[in-house]
Amino acid sequence: MKPKKQFGRKVGCLRCGRKRGIVRRYGLHLCRQCFRDIAPQIGFRKYS
Repeated sequence: MKPKKQFGRKVGCLRCGRKRGIVRRYGLHLCRQCFRDIAPQIGFRKYS
């Protein structure tokens, strides 16, 4: 039997657990605040 598909915000931020403002692109699963904190360490750069 196939498991049911989950909808909504089941997975929060992996760093702080917040459920709003999640950046899921590239499989990050971080909230935008945590993403801003650790983005330079991951290799993201600000261009403007």
